[in-house]
Amino acid sequence: MTVLLENLGKRFGAGAPVLEGVSASIAQGEFVALLGASGCGKSTLLNIIAGLERPTSGALEVPADGAAFMFQDAALYPWLTARGNIELALKLRGVGKAERRARATELLDLVHLGEAGDKRPHELSGGMRQRVALARALSQDRQVLLMDEPFAALDAITRDLLHEELTRIWRETGRTIIFVTHNVREAIRLGQRVLLLSSRPGRVVAEWAVPEETKNDAAAVAALTGDVTARLREEIARHAK
Repeated sequence: MTVLLENLGKRFGAGAPVLEGVSASIAQGEFVALLGASGCGKSTLLNIIAGLERPTSGALEVPADGAAFMFQDAALYPWLTARGNIELALKLRGVGKAERRARATELLDLVHLGEAGDKRPHELSGGMRQRVALARALSQDRQVLLMDEPFAALDAITRDLLHEELTRIWRETGRTIIFVTHNVREAIRLGQRVLLLSSRPGRVVAEWAVPEETKNDAAAVAALTGDVTARLREEIARHAK
C-alpha cells in the first residue's frame, strides 16, 4: 500500500474530535475521491497525510518522500511567469538551472500549457492557473498527490475540461491521487473508489468502487450518484441533529 491509515484520530486542544477512528488503505497508482459534507475533516485528514498536522491517535504510513499538495487556490507568485512558478518549486528541491528549465517545459507540455509558459498569472484564466498549480505539484516528483477541492471555484465547463485533463495526467504519470471534494458527481467521475467521511467526528463510513465500465454507462452513473447522494444526505442530516 502507498498510504495506510489505521484508527487515525485528530483533536485540537480540548475541543471535540475532528477525526476519530479513520481507517483506509490506498494502493500505489490508485485514484481515490474523499467525499464528505463541509467541515467533516477532509482537509484536516489531507494535512495529516501531508505531514502538516500530527494525528492525536492512530497510525499512518506514507511513502518516505511524503506527498505533494495541490490546494483550492492556485496560489501562484504573481511576479513570476507560469514557467517561473514551476522552476521555483524545482529550485527549492535543489534541481540545477538547466534541468529546471527543461523539466518545467516538460511539465507545461504535460498540462497542455506549452504556449503559455511566459505568461504571468493575471494573464491566465482560472483553469489555466490551476493547470500551472498542478504542474508545480507534479514537479515535486512524489508518488502521492493530495488535491484539496482544486476545481471548486471554477465554472462547470472549465471543471469538466480539467476533469478530463486530470484523468489523462493521472494515467500518464501513474501517481497515487487522493482527491477531496464535496461534489458527488466529481467524486464518481474521477475516483476509482469513493470514500465517504461522516460528519464530525469524521470517519470512513461508506465506500464505493467505480469501475471504468460504470463511468462509461450513463444509467449506472446516475444510479450510483443517487446512492452516494442519499448516503451523504443522511450524514448531513445526522450532523444537523
